Amino acid sequence: MVLFFLSMISCAGGAKTQKKERILSLEEHFQLAFNAAQRGNLEEAVTEYETVLEMDPNSTQAHINLGIVYARQGEWKKEVAEYKKAIKTNPDYAEAYYHLGVAYNENGDLDEAIAQYEKALKINPNYVEAHNNLGVIHFKKGRLEESLSEYRKAVEIKPDYAKGHYNIGSVLLQQKKLNEAIASFQRALEVHPKYGEAHYALAVAYYEKGEFQLAIEHCDQAEKLGVLPDPQLTERLKPHR
Repeated sequence: MVLFFLSMISCAGGAKTQKKERILSLEEHFQLAFNAAQRGNLEEAVTEYETVLEMDPNSTQAHINLGIVYARQGEWKKEVAEYKKAIKTNPDYAEAYYHLGVAYNENGDLDEAIAQYEKALKINPNYVEAHNNLGVIHFKKGRLEESLSEYRKAVEIKPDYAKGHYNIGSVLLQQKKLNEAIASFQRALEVHPKYGEAHYALAVAYYEKGEFQLAIEHCDQAEKLGVLPDPQLTERLKPHR
């Protein structure tokens, strides 16, 4: 979501207007909506974004943000409708296609999600998250080389993208390229030392290599960070403790 750096509204406690309440500007309603969403007050956020759109029906970002709020409410059809309205107002806005891709992906329509991510990337080839999510879908479909290609594009654009390095490692682990996978997981941890999933992935990779003490260390570290290990791996590591 694009953050709008707008002036915060200052409300003096107990102050009264002389005749009637001041009419808020479009930017102030947008900020109220954004703040409400940040607090988790989704109904208020919807109301305020709807007010913004009454004032300016062509506010692309308001349509996108409203769609994101609907997503949090589980209103998939309304979510998709808002992203499509955003595209109608601005067909060259990559973020709208990206979020539409996310919506289709979460609804299980992977082919349509791919189409939307590709549209986003046609507009903005450096859209890191679109490359990553496209890689995830290719991985789900078993297209490992295509998946790896997208993840590598993501980290080329953003070398400190921990998720991208982790995902590269996941593909390499699937391909049994253990040393390369370990290097990618370690890179993810260099960027994000408390990345529990990366510690767990290292535990799996080291177990596959027969380096059981390192597997135990990373398995324990992952568990400390909230990642529950597979009971089968835990059992297999017990004799080596």
